[in-house]
Amino acid sequence: MKKPLFILAMTTLLVGATALANTIKIASVSPLSGSQAGLGETIKLGAQLAVEEAAPWFKERGINLVFVPQDDQASPDVGVAVARRLVNDDAVLGVVGHLNSGVAIPASEVYKEYNLTMVSPANTNPQITERRYPNVNRICGRDDIQGPVGAEFAVNDLGAKKVYIIHDKTAYGQGVAETFRAKALALGAQVVGFDGTEERSNFNLLIQRMRIMRPDVIYFGGMFDQGGVLLKQLRERKVEAIFIGPDAMDSSELVKIAQDAVIGAYYTTVAGPVELFPAAKSFSERYLAKFNRPAESYALYAFDSAQVFIEAIKKLVEANPDAVPARADVAAAVRQVAFDGITGSIAFDDKGDRLRSDYYVIKFETAAYPGKTVKSITASPSGD
Repeated sequence: MKKPLFILAMTTLLVGATALANTIKIASVSPLSGSQAGLGETIKLGAQLAVEEAAPWFKERGINLVFVPQDDQASPDVGVAVARRLVNDDAVLGVVGHLNSGVAIPASEVYKEYNLTMVSPANTNPQITERRYPNVNRICGRDDIQGPVGAEFAVNDLGAKKVYIIHDKTAYGQGVAETFRAKALALGAQVVGFDGTEERSNFNLLIQRMRIMRPDVIYFGGMFDQGGVLLKQLRERKVEAIFIGPDAMDSSELVKIAQDAVIGAYYTTVAGPVELFPAAKSFSERYLAKFNRPAESYALYAFDSAQVFIEAIKKLVEANPDAVPARADVAAAVRQVAFDGITGSIAFDDKGDRLRSDYYVIKFETAAYPGKTVKSITASPSGD
């Protein structure tokens, strides 16, 4: 006997509702379009690999683990709009992101309102965690350590006596530039310029000032797409001061933009090159096989950020296999994780900072990414 159509329809609705109820989504949020898409894509792909590799474990327990990448376009307004979209999807239990601190800070205000947990692979501005939000965490270091690392290297290792500092006027770029300046002054260097600029194509006026001031080191606080153009024009105009930038220079795209001008330049980074991590060898092979491109540093940190969620949610599922975890439980479980990721030991303090983070100084000896590691330190969020 045929079942009435309304019974078939109800059965279909119930099956669909059950599948929806047993779905957990982990999002990545980073620029996937525009000039910073090169770095943003590494965050997306690193997180994607972690989620897809973990999916079979969840499938065995009747849970669909789904990856949902989002494009924030490196824009605070777009980042907030994306955050509002994510918090309104009850299946989203975690966000891997963002790339830009200036996007992450306002977006995380939205996450806090709805208790959606964020683990950042790249946001270095101190304000990310200084607000002590229980759902906001990062596995990378902080600019109030990274800036001084760059200044100490410039003054103590390179012997710089005069430094000229430029920043991009963003929360990230200006923040790291200010911490560089403070440490350089404390070490006895003379800061002969401190300028913010949103210029992206013609730095002639700034370069004229630098030619007059004749600094030993030029420090740029900002992203690779702007810094690469600045560096190329500096060398074209025969300014030979040593160029140093922060971790936003940590991209193969910098070499494509600046070309041979990168030779002799330095950058500090909170994300070590892939070859420095013994545990990353297998990851790199899997990443290359899946995406047909080599893994860059933030891919590792995005993978580990997603692993934080996976570790936390697994424990919650094992403790209560009959229910999808609530967001509040995920926030608490994430803050309590302790495991060895591919970037080292991962655990958080009460602010959401990683207990110990690594900082590196990289030099371009040739026009090839990622350059050579010339110095590294490990420090707590307080700098110890």
